[in-house]
Amino acid sequence: MDISELQRRLRPALLPLGVLYGQALRLRRWAYEADRLATWRPNCPVVSVGNIGWGGSGKTPLCGHILHWAGRREERALVLSRGYGARPHRLPLFVSPTENPQSCGDEPLLLARSHPLARVVVDPKRLRSGPWGYTRFDPDFVLLDDGFQHLAVKRDMDLVLLTPHDLAEGWNRVCPAGTWREGASALWRASAFCLKTPHALEPSLPQELAQAIHRRLERFAKPVYTFGLAPKGLLRVDGAARAADLGGEDYLLATGIANPAQAAQTAQALLGRAPRAVLPFADHHAFTAQDLQRIQAAAAGAHVVTTAKDAVKLAKLPGAEAFWVLRTELVFGPSFFAQAPFDDWFAAGLNYLAAHYRPLAARELL
Repeated sequence: MDISELQRRLRPALLPLGVLYGQALRLRRWAYEADRLATWRPNCPVVSVGNIGWGGSGKTPLCGHILHWAGRREERALVLSRGYGARPHRLPLFVSPTENPQSCGDEPLLLARSHPLARVVVDPKRLRSGPWGYTRFDPDFVLLDDGFQHLAVKRDMDLVLLTPHDLAEGWNRVCPAGTWREGASALWRASAFCLKTPHALEPSLPQELAQAIHRRLERFAKPVYTFGLAPKGLLRVDGAARAADLGGEDYLLATGIANPAQAAQTAQALLGRAPRAVLPFADHHAFTAQDLQRIQAAAAGAHVVTTAKDAVKLAKLPGAEAFWVLRTELVFGPSFFAQAPFDDWFAAGLNYLAAHYRPLAARELL
């Protein structure tokens, strides 16, 4: 029995606990906003990318999109990450492209390797890593990865990620009764909502989903941007080759991400056929030699396809270099209550904030 089914069966007993948990987080939020708990604010814009619930809602792809946007403008971003599942050998830890994934975590390493102008720092205490990184790297803006509930760093923009589940049966179901980390009142802090759905890649959204967006989010009077991950092709784990597809040949999908089914859908869209099988591992799984043997045995001579997040950990294992990495790009779909596409909206907001902070920085030099 999975956790969602268990929550459904125990919902009458769990709902009061969810209410209490939500109230505790509202009190915590008030303490930060009232400066009853220690906070830090740099002299540059701070952007948070986070979600209201658990699981894969596209935080890392959206962070990557923002860093790609910044790279085109030669803007330097300081990325503050918790480094989920990491075992850093020092704190704070600056993530170089050659860092061991076990030390920094798969997602921070993926961002560091993909975006050379960004400076990625891992530390579970962002009140410590923020001033440390800001002093050393003098960024144009700070990006909080998974930062919606981490309120010790003051932010200027809150990008809140949602899934279709959040707008339907998952709405306002606070743990342990559901997957939400906070109650719906927290959504008033959002600057914009980013909804991850494969339907964003289609000409239009299903009517039911569009109606849910209006019913749940229109009251907040903030733009809603839908997005999905479109397949771009394949790259070998060792980087030695690229391919548009597998020529119709059989493949196994092996992945340790929060939603393996979404990766399987993306792979099928690119390769024209479903995987022979999906071999799932826990999210952020640290692959071992024994895992590699298991993958190779399950593939039985077929190709092995994995995700970029998995590849940064598999690359260190001899024998995984010939696996194929599913390359994707974030694509925005229909938007709601928005006056401009996401990139234009984001650029305008960051430019406005930067103009506010520049005079503050100039006064500090006097």
